Amino acid sequence: MSVADNPASDRAADTTHVRGSFAALTVGAVGVVFGDIGTSPLYAFKVAIGQAARGVVHESDVLGIISLMLWALTIVVTVKYAIFLMRADNRGEGGMLSLMALAQHALGGRTRLVLALGVCGAGLFYGDAMITPAMSVLSAVQGLRTVPALAHLVTPAVVIMISLTILVGLFLVQSRGTAKVASWFGPICLLWFATLLVLGLAHILDSPRVFLALNPLYGLEFLARNGLIGLFVLGSVSLTITGAEALYADMGHFGRGPIRLGWSAIVFPALALNYLGQGAAALRYIAGPGAQAHIADRDWFFTMAPEFARAPLVILATLATIVASQAVITGAFSLSSQAIQLGLLPRLNVRRTSETQAGQIYLPTINFLLMCGVILLVGIFKSSENMANAYGLAVTGTMAVDTALAGIVVRRLWKWPLWRTSLVIAPLLLVDMTFFAANSLKLVSGAWVSLAMGSSASMVIATWMRGRRVLAEKERRDRIPLKDFIASLNRRPRHRVPGIAVYLSPDPDLTPSALMHNLKHNGVLHELNAVISVRTADEPWARDRAGPQIESLGGGFVRIMLTFGYMERPDVPRALGSVSLAQFDFDPLKTSYFLVHRTIVSTHAHGLARFRDRLFIALDRNSANPSDYFNIPTGQVVEMGYQVAV
Repeated sequence: MSVADNPASDRAADTTHVRGSFAALTVGAVGVVFGDIGTSPLYAFKVAIGQAARGVVHESDVLGIISLMLWALTIVVTVKYAIFLMRADNRGEGGMLSLMALAQHALGGRTRLVLALGVCGAGLFYGDAMITPAMSVLSAVQGLRTVPALAHLVTPAVVIMISLTILVGLFLVQSRGTAKVASWFGPICLLWFATLLVLGLAHILDSPRVFLALNPLYGLEFLARNGLIGLFVLGSVSLTITGAEALYADMGHFGRGPIRLGWSAIVFPALALNYLGQGAAALRYIAGPGAQAHIADRDWFFTMAPEFARAPLVILATLATIVASQAVITGAFSLSSQAIQLGLLPRLNVRRTSETQAGQIYLPTINFLLMCGVILLVGIFKSSENMANAYGLAVTGTMAVDTALAGIVVRRLWKWPLWRTSLVIAPLLLVDMTFFAANSLKLVSGAWVSLAMGSSASMVIATWMRGRRVLAEKERRDRIPLKDFIASLNRRPRHRVPGIAVYLSPDPDLTPSALMHNLKHNGVLHELNAVISVRTADEPWARDRAGPQIESLGGGFVRIMLTFGYMERPDVPRALGSVSLAQFDFDPLKTSYFLVHRTIVSTHAHGLARFRDRLFIALDRNSANPSDYFNIPTGQVVEMGYQVAV
């Protein structure tokens, strides 16, 4: 593992996964990395001023809200993610689990604190991955209400029907991959950010006093003056920074430089000017007669456009939200794949949807669960305004976990002194926890949903890890060391049959269960027996750098360690084909793969609650077939069944 705390590491991270020119990577980053945060203007200011409209909205309130939004973008996105966190890379990769791996390395191995933070952060991310598509698409479709020719037709039921049609269609096409349409993501988002910029500039002159919001004192004064209402508004302001973690999570795909350039030169200016434009339009509006009665219901974003342009704007906004939703869904697939490799989730079916792009993967189980969650959210909340109460808690919780893990990395791995660590981490953590506390006030009105989703996902991860640990401890007690087993065969030889037998084993030092059961039931051994252990490296592509590690154990046994990168599909037969032919000839026609079909029976004797026992057993039974996961031809598989009580 490496930590980017020097220029050499910066250059290494910038060249990670480079598949095109710097300009092309920047455009790609705009389309993938900034889709979520780029659609926040659809709802962030509308929800925030709606919270403030519980009383009379004054000019100072509008300026305070805009100031909080601009400084949230500056502190959280620019300073924390673009400048600071993107310096912490795990061999060029970023994201929650990469940061967790760095923190574990800093502490010398897995610790409960780091695991707890990582599990909580991953759980909250899954909640975010469900809320983002529902929130963004609903916000875009609701824009139809501002089109004069359609306003009388667009009822809440129509909005829900159109939104669900788009969202369900989006999930249904995931199995086909996005390689064919991904080239459109960058241009669509570039057009979207250009539109944000133009709309903002067109309305800033409505009230040039909006530039006073650049002074952070207006935001602080708003919070001090409004008390509890100010905290509710601050929770809505956090919608401005949704998707900020994508800057860090997608660093391995585009590099640090293109992401920073896309943010500073394109996205941040467009967002800032659009929020200033919405604020200026609001300042002009509240000065008019009767404005206070309708201020909470006004759609500030779409009403900035002239009436003739609103229908095309709704179409463009819908396309932008589809791109944003696709980015979040892909992020959930990527996070799940990493979690499987790290042992945080069971072995799920992972399909590659592109032969040329490693990041193009599809997980049917995750896709189905996300789709069900999104449909449920739309059915519960029915509008973006209601759903906003559920959104911020998952986002700010994930950001707080990032900051806490970063504190461990800079203190223990980068070896920063305590004063320097505190000087950087304490203010960032204070901002994160303030946003989190503000969103916690909305628990009753909807934030409980994201908390429930995040807790459920965290419970699944924690249960799987605990169950695997209990199972591994039992197998270590019940199985004998491989070298002792081979020594016993030398004392009592068994009948040998021609061919090669391959046994997969998670622990290369112990005798595989399939080998023991094969000998017990069939009473024979093959001429050559290979015990294979598969290890996942912390590099994207390890096959070309680290070949199979071969150890001859004598007596017709060989132990082989296969190493795959976390972006590779573990193809065991192909890897065995590269084993030194001078020692062993793995002829596919003469090779049989012995796998075990394990049935777990609970004894409730290991401190797990009954429902967690049942959950672990369900997860294990629904894990992907090892022959599919390791790409083993089904015609060469011999499956041995056995039961284990835990």
